[in-house]
Amino acid sequence: MRVDIVTKEYPPEIYGGAGVHVTELVRALRSTIDVRVRAFGAPREEEGTTAYAVPGELAAANGALQTLGTDLEIVPDVAGADVVHSHTWYANFAGHLASLLHGIPHVVTAHSLEPLRPWKAEQLGGGYAVSSYIEKTAYEGAAAIVAVSEGMRADILRSYPELDPGKVHVIYNGIDTEAWHPVDDAAFLAEAGIDPTRPSVVFVGRITRQKGLPYLLRAAEQLPPEVQLVLCAGAPDTPEILAEVECLVRGLQATREGVVWIDRLLPRHELCAILTAATTFVCPSVYEPLGIVNLEAMACGAAVVGTTTGGIPEVVADGVTGRLVPIEQVQDGTGTPVDPQRFVDDLARVLTEVVTDPGRAAAYGQAGRSRAVEEFGWDRIAAQTAALYAGLTGAGR
Repeated sequence: MRVDIVTKEYPPEIYGGAGVHVTELVRALRSTIDVRVRAFGAPREEEGTTAYAVPGELAAANGALQTLGTDLEIVPDVAGADVVHSHTWYANFAGHLASLLHGIPHVVTAHSLEPLRPWKAEQLGGGYAVSSYIEKTAYEGAAAIVAVSEGMRADILRSYPELDPGKVHVIYNGIDTEAWHPVDDAAFLAEAGIDPTRPSVVFVGRITRQKGLPYLLRAAEQLPPEVQLVLCAGAPDTPEILAEVECLVRGLQATREGVVWIDRLLPRHELCAILTAATTFVCPSVYEPLGIVNLEAMACGAAVVGTTTGGIPEVVADGVTGRLVPIEQVQDGTGTPVDPQRFVDDLARVLTEVVTDPGRAAAYGQAGRSRAVEEFGWDRIAAQTAALYAGLTGAGR
């Protein structure tokens, strides 16, 4: 069987969880399946991987049109595949057209949903209407849709009620627990301005509405003064949200010590060292289909505090691997808390409970590492994905 995987992100051009997912899935699948990767961006040297640049004629066009132009470059090369599998709306158009042109099943993995990210209109303008149209068309035409959590499956069926529920399958995201593991690197921590002898709360994520960083920064005002706040945060969606975060960080730094902001992309070793040293990791997201970053923190032995949204409760076992923070959300697709101040107060309260009890936090971290190893390995996820392909092509019959 030959499967062509279409993705915007692929090493070395990765900036989010979808890219991590594709990278690890491809690695695991290639042990049993002929997998060809068709990725956006600069040329890759990896065998079986082809990269596609934006057509020159679209160099000055809207970003959404550049995406569609790149997709069109990909479609002819999918000829000969038994299945085409696309990831994110950027690649969905290529997968949909390749399915129609070549008469093969199209599998979509849902890493996020455009109807539940209306703030993307701030970043994409009219391109958001295009991305929304592409996603809806691809989902409704797909042979199968992979949801990365039960919460994500429910979101898909709510967002696209015309879908046959029988074609939406849950296959969790995973984590490579050999690559993500506890790392002790005192020299790097000192260089980064982190004191491992002080309790710390660590955030890792892009600066986007989805990740809830402004709520965390407001909650941090209530943390005990000895607690460090370590922010590994960059790649802002818009100048406006960057300005909001900068203002909030400056306000914190003016009133308390130990506010560390690292805005560069960290190599895995350094990120593992920060997560290992954390008393607790925090995921204050208002929208999170699963949250690979929570698995990364767990694999490094960090306790996790996360919101009760999306797939987070399926990863974080409350009272076992960390704690969950309640969030009641407006049902308009934005994920905005019904009572923002209550959410901020609850987040501060739970973080304080965990970060001031290092023994319990360490126990959460140990349990989290075990859970990541036992339940979220990529070999298991690849086997489930390969079985889905086989069922669509008849290879499993």
